[in-house]
Amino acid sequence: MEVMHYFGAAIGLGMIVIGAGLGIGRFTAAAAESIARQPAAADKITGAVNLPLFLLEGVAILAEVFVLLIVLMK
Repeated sequence: MEVMHYFGAAIGLGMIVIGAGLGIGRFTAAAAESIARQPAAADKITGAVNLPLFLLEGVAILAEVFVLLIVLMK
């Protein structure tokens, strides 16, 4: 039965990584498209994109830490 605990944690960790990767990819693609349309606003677009990207990455890292804590606390 302990194998199921690790299996669930592995599935959860995989979902976290896939979700974060998809979110970061879509967000970055939209920013790149915006910069391609208006190259003069590249600085403003880059500045507006950095904070949400960092927050999304931070949430993914925290979720991974929580999953690892759950596995190690068992």
